[in-house]
Amino acid sequence: MATFEYRCTDCGRTYSRDEVRYLCPACGPAYRPGIPLLGVLEAVFDYGAIASAFDRQRPDWNLFCPVEPEFHPPFPVGNTPLARVDRLGSELGLERLWVKNDGLNPSGSLKDRASFLVAAEAKRLGIDLIVAASTGNAASALAAVCASSGQQALIFVPQTAPKAKLVQMVLYGAKVVPVKGTYDDAFRLSLDYTAQRGGLNRNTAYHPLTIEGKKTAALEIWAQLGGTAPDAVLVSVGDGVILGGLHKGFVDLKRAGLIKRLPQLIGVQAESSDAIHRYVQTGHYSDALNPVTRADSISVTCPSNAHGARRAILESQGLTLTVTDEQILSAQAQLAARTGIFTEPAGAAALAGLIKVQDGPQRLAASARVVLLATGHGLKDVEAPLSRISIPPAIEPVLEAVPA
Repeated sequence: MATFEYRCTDCGRTYSRDEVRYLCPACGPAYRPGIPLLGVLEAVFDYGAIASAFDRQRPDWNLFCPVEPEFHPPFPVGNTPLARVDRLGSELGLERLWVKNDGLNPSGSLKDRASFLVAAEAKRLGIDLIVAASTGNAASALAAVCASSGQQALIFVPQTAPKAKLVQMVLYGAKVVPVKGTYDDAFRLSLDYTAQRGGLNRNTAYHPLTIEGKKTAALEIWAQLGGTAPDAVLVSVGDGVILGGLHKGFVDLKRAGLIKRLPQLIGVQAESSDAIHRYVQTGHYSDALNPVTRADSISVTCPSNAHGARRAILESQGLTLTVTDEQILSAQAQLAARTGIFTEPAGAAALAGLIKVQDGPQRLAASARVVLLATGHGLKDVEAPLSRISIPPAIEPVLEAVPA
């Protein structure tokens, strides 16, 4: 493991590893529930040492990891497929299109990456209880990791969380507390709990290692593309931490001299949950007024990492856009029918965004290397696609009854 320090993404102050735990001590006190996080920390490594030790033929990703391997849970996170999807690409005018299928992580979503690293940090600190707020995926991920490592997960979820995700976390053995309210209400309650009753808070971006965990998707994309960065990566955006994690991964690769430029990051939000999109467009932040969408994983009133997400878009010369629920569900069906990849609505938002980009003035070049990030498995929420399809009725068990 390479040495690192924490640096505040707002004021630039640096801190040693165990000097801080969540937000920057200088900027964090200005944060209050109901606004995007202030003083989010990033892990800054000795990139010269990484460059000297890194072997492109046999990558040692522990060089980019802030928690020693001996604390890692026995949970096989990551190394998800990067599938080249030429049939879908040809329909969109792209010669080189891939889908990074993170729905094939153990609990079925990219969130396993963040939960894995926070659980490792809790083990290092000797803390057995990990607390989180989630719309479902982060909770399922944390519950699964804790089940593997013998730790306890306490999870606050909105009462509207999909049943499939609730079933997962309960079966994994987590203590689940449904909240009468939104994800933002659950987020506030989880912060109050750890402040007054203890435990390690896993909340996205609030704990800096959630970003470090999610950055591993970028490192894998680089390796799976033969040690090169793509030209563009499209990802659905809710609270902005997956987007921030991808950016951090590619920034780390650039700082270590492994890539020369950052890929363009394209963030896709549901039309009703558009706080980050409007922030990027105008430079002024305001909450999403009514973030009701079938893509529950990206339904957020106040995105925790709004400031970091905006920086990621601007620094990568990327863009954001919004799509409707109908466009999301249509893209979910198209992705499944053209590639065999069944992703949940939030994951399908990335394809909906690509379709919109390819139909507009910012169309990607045919030769561009483009990656779609499918963030969660479709079986996480089967109610959404069932709203658009019908299951054929049963027939009598005779050949004559089979439709021609």
